[in-house]
Amino acid sequence: MVSMIQLTVDNIVKYFSEEAVLDGVSFELSKGDHIALVGPNGAGKSTLVNIITGVLEPDSGQVDLHPSIRVGVLEQQPEYVAGKTVWDEAATALEELATLTEQAQRVAEEMAQAMGQEQEALAERYDRLQEKLFQQDAYNLDYRIERILSGLGFVDSEFEKTVDQLSGGQKNRLALAKLLLAEPDLMILDEPSNHLDVDATQWLEKFLAASPATILLVSHDRFLIDQVSHKTIELHQGTIEIYKGNYSAYMRQKDERNAVLRRTYEKQQDEIARLEEFVRRHIGSQKTTQAEDRRKKLQRMELVNPPREIIAPAMGFPKPERSGDIVIRAEHVSKAYDFPLFQDLTFDILRGQKWGILGPNGTGKSTLMKILNGEVEADEGEIHIGAKVKSAYFDQHLTCVDSDKEVVEAIRPDHKEFVERERRDVLARFGITKEMVFKKVSQLSGGERNRTALAWLSTRDANLLYLDEPTNHLDLWARDSLEKTLNDYGGTVVIVSHDRYFLDQVCDMLLVVEPKRFRVIDGNYSTYQTLIDSGLAQEARVGKESKTTTAAVDDVPAESKAKRAKGANSKPRRKRKFPYRKVAELESEIAAIENRIEAIYSEMGLEATLRDGDLIKNLNAELESLQNSLEPLYEHLEEAIEMN
Repeated sequence: MVSMIQLTVDNIVKYFSEEAVLDGVSFELSKGDHIALVGPNGAGKSTLVNIITGVLEPDSGQVDLHPSIRVGVLEQQPEYVAGKTVWDEAATALEELATLTEQAQRVAEEMAQAMGQEQEALAERYDRLQEKLFQQDAYNLDYRIERILSGLGFVDSEFEKTVDQLSGGQKNRLALAKLLLAEPDLMILDEPSNHLDVDATQWLEKFLAASPATILLVSHDRFLIDQVSHKTIELHQGTIEIYKGNYSAYMRQKDERNAVLRRTYEKQQDEIARLEEFVRRHIGSQKTTQAEDRRKKLQRMELVNPPREIIAPAMGFPKPERSGDIVIRAEHVSKAYDFPLFQDLTFDILRGQKWGILGPNGTGKSTLMKILNGEVEADEGEIHIGAKVKSAYFDQHLTCVDSDKEVVEAIRPDHKEFVERERRDVLARFGITKEMVFKKVSQLSGGERNRTALAWLSTRDANLLYLDEPTNHLDLWARDSLEKTLNDYGGTVVIVSHDRYFLDQVCDMLLVVEPKRFRVIDGNYSTYQTLIDSGLAQEARVGKESKTTTAAVDDVPAESKAKRAKGANSKPRRKRKFPYRKVAELESEIAAIENRIEAIYSEMGLEATLRDGDLIKNLNAELESLQNSLEPLYEHLEEAIEMN
């Protein structure tokens, strides 16, 4: 059965100055689609969302919404009536159901007083109202409100807070709660996991993945996109490409598609160069006729475009000086403000390790980072810094770079011998080039400021990096570059981040901080999640506690300190998803399919093919079938390489 088309975006064009930010964008959303919209910073994702929601008008093209659907858009700067409680404000999302409930109550009261035909008519109306209320689960409104508020990180004591007492992040979470409660047919979500801690983000992704609503999702959270989306739209250079599957499938398909297109493009360029050389050498000679034939062939040739690639800045940190084996030793560290943040933290961070600090909002992760860095004093306990340790601190508010200075000056203001050419070379590695280097830091976008701060960090000559939310404002491709940079970096790193994918790719140790408890996990985020899923971490969480202190729990058996110092990553051996096959056999099958795909692309570029509609249709069908068959084969190959 064909699903109802709920949204049609038809040939949208939008210019800013003389640049086409959107240049003929077209796609459809059908009922139940879960679509991720991805693209580099500045590609026009927010512009497209604003056109879809009516905030902006396109220069040409149109957006059509099915008249029967209800659309819900996540507000970025929500406003509330002062004095309302969190609970009452959340309940406003269900006012329509509350009105229906009141109507049903009034009809019931009237029915009790009526007689004869009037009573029968009221009874029929009452039955219709009851059926509608039952279909919309109207008799569990309190449960629904509590479930969603709690899932998004509100505790019971905050339900009766007034909205004017909330922080900016809490107001955004309340706006998200209202949208989820309203249950629109089409949800448009721009960065919904902003302001959520890890637990709330995991709850949200499960909620959205199970939602029957149509979803258009813009997010930099790769785990969230993977869990929620069924299709991915890439927006780049004003146009879109559509891929089946979630973010991981999109990246695999894009790499495979680009590899084929690159080979096809390079072969054609070689052929063009060969023909042009023949024409150059033989025009006006005895082979003029052949040269003219080659020239006509060049003129008739349908040019293959180079692959559409999103280029991320390379980044990179210099090789650090070697420090002592123990970089940080924390002994019985505690900190409280109006309430205890953490108690009795005890752990060693060894040279070369990459530590991630996890925990719910309000547990003091950034405060702990500042205690380790010496910016804040602990109430109890001691921090010992090892021999030859030189640290640098990247804070989430980017205060490490002076907003009033030009970018080229801000990355190393205290070193005049660091000449402009060297500064510009450093900035270029982080994607800050041309006239951008002479702007004031305050004039940069969030992503540009973040990359400027990372460039500043690379000039510190540090062997211990403290990173507080380093992926904020970075697009997916810049995050990938930062992950590679940190994995190549030979020093020690301590990270606070809500980006689970980032922690999974970079960290080999985790410190999970919770009220009255902490745990040291020997492994990355996937290791931690495996422990949670298996119940091992839960057992640690409910274990015996003393009144004033808690013990660190190594949830994974400890390896030797020498191995841990190298950043060893202990992961549980997973079960096979696919039947056993030899790596060579899989590689051979993949190569054969890739060769056929390449041949199809070449055939589709031929003039004769372009004139044959049936042939084009058949080739497209074969191409789609082959591309779909590659995805599980790539996954099977990865498993075989890892487990054979």
